Amino acid sequence: MIVRKLRLQRGWSQEHLAELTDVNVRTIQRMERGRKSSLETRSALAAVFEVDIATFEKGVMEMAETTQVTADEREAIEFIKGVKEFYSHLGMYLIFAIVFGYAFGLENQMILWGIIGWGIGLMIHGLNVYEVINLFGPKWEKRQIEKRLGRKL
Repeated sequence: MIVRKLRLQRGWSQEHLAELTDVNVRTIQRMERGRKSSLETRSALAAVFEVDIATFEKGVMEMAETTQVTADEREAIEFIKGVKEFYSHLGMYLIFAIVFGYAFGLENQMILWGIIGWGIGLMIHGLNVYEVINLFGPKWEKRQIEKRLGRKL
């Protein structure tokens, strides 16, 4: 999470950070999800961000505490991630609707029903992202985590 915070503070894309550090984009993505990385990768990130390498050497939980990724920052990052996913979904839908609608015509029942069905799914996705409806809210999330852990949080 700290890699994402530092990257976003500078307005860099994952690709740009990968270029600066001479690291694979997938490595950057994994680190942003809290996975461990090599000493070489952590050194490169520390140099680019001009921070102590220890910033990236701690465990995921310790990292969040020592780098002050606050709860509201984490929530905002997750919200924006959801919005970004929604816009990607919307883009794919529009490309599908335009390309297949043009190629096969909207008279084709399969294409028409595909566009309608996907549109309904897209609408539900948007309503969920913007929290108009809350299909998978905090209560659901907590139940799933407790189910996975086999104990109460």
